[in-house]
Amino acid sequence: MKKAAVLVLAAFITSVSVPVFAEEMKGSKDECLLASKNCKGEVDSIQQKIKKLNTEIKKGKKVYSTDELKKLEAKLKEANDILDNLMKY
Repeated sequence: MKKAAVLVLAAFITSVSVPVFAEEMKGSKDECLLASKNCKGEVDSIQQKIKKLNTEIKKGKKVYSTDELKKLEAKLKEANDILDNLMKY
């Protein structure tokens, strides 16, 4: 009986905490895009990088400072320029 109660309690706690954790991650900064930190094992195509940058920029000032947004926008411009150059040939 105790095992069943513990299992039910564990399932309940997990089901409540997962959405909260997901919401926290939604509002967090992408340090890999911003400062090339925590990028271990991440390899993106130029299109994927552009998509990620657009997603992060859309988070706006709720997540990023003005300077950080400028850095992300500069990286987006650079990625778009690279893509344009690749498409020329």
